[in-house]
Amino acid sequence: MDFRKIFSTIPDKFDRYRPRYCDELFVDLIEYAKLAPGKTVLEVGPGTGQATDPILKTGCSYLAIELAENFVEFMAKKYRNLDNFQIVNADFETYDFSDQQFDLVFSAAAFQWIPEEIGYSKAFKILKSGGVFAMFSGNGGVPDEPLHTQCQEVYKKHFFPETPYTCKLDHEASDKYGFVDLEKRTYNSYREMNADEYVALRGTHSDHLTLPEPHKTNLFEGLRQVVLDNGDYIKLNDVYTLYLAKKP
Repeated sequence: MDFRKIFSTIPDKFDRYRPRYCDELFVDLIEYAKLAPGKTVLEVGPGTGQATDPILKTGCSYLAIELAENFVEFMAKKYRNLDNFQIVNADFETYDFSDQQFDLVFSAAAFQWIPEEIGYSKAFKILKSGGVFAMFSGNGGVPDEPLHTQCQEVYKKHFFPETPYTCKLDHEASDKYGFVDLEKRTYNSYREMNADEYVALRGTHSDHLTLPEPHKTNLFEGLRQVVLDNGDYIKLNDVYTLYLAKKP
């Protein structure tokens, strides 16, 4: 399987447990890009719509490009009643947008899967003059102490992935590809979970999904026990980062 598609093996679980970011981030993005009916938007790698709802609600003309077939089916069903929604099952790296141009191109925790020189260059090409390019992601949620240290000890014992997650992207390199007015904004939020919810969340990450046995079972049971020993409660502190840039 294409490692970029591994998430689509669990669409329902992915949709339930992956974070939706925070309202303040979307307020800033929508205001910055001046989204409204008549504006054209492309989302790269929407997953199951973790960053989609607030954008669609602006009334913009929305197109998503998603590599994973199961996610495309999930999104198509989820938004089938919206006239301003469209999705294509394709690889952003190779897809021919022809003469399509967008007011906003954005990606939430997906653009790092695309080689920098391809992703930035293509985003720049398909944006209108004055258009906005946006990327955002989170830190995955860091527990309060002492749970953070306890969870890390479990990882040291049992986390030995066959296919490590190695994606890296210089989020501040867009100026090398013609973009201007780069901005970085951060937001803080938190989530509260029980043991089963926390384990389910960790199980939506690519290098956890492919973790061989018995490491996978031992890792998840170890994490579950840490949370159970804390009264079946864990607080995750989220830091979301939004990168903004414009095409001159």
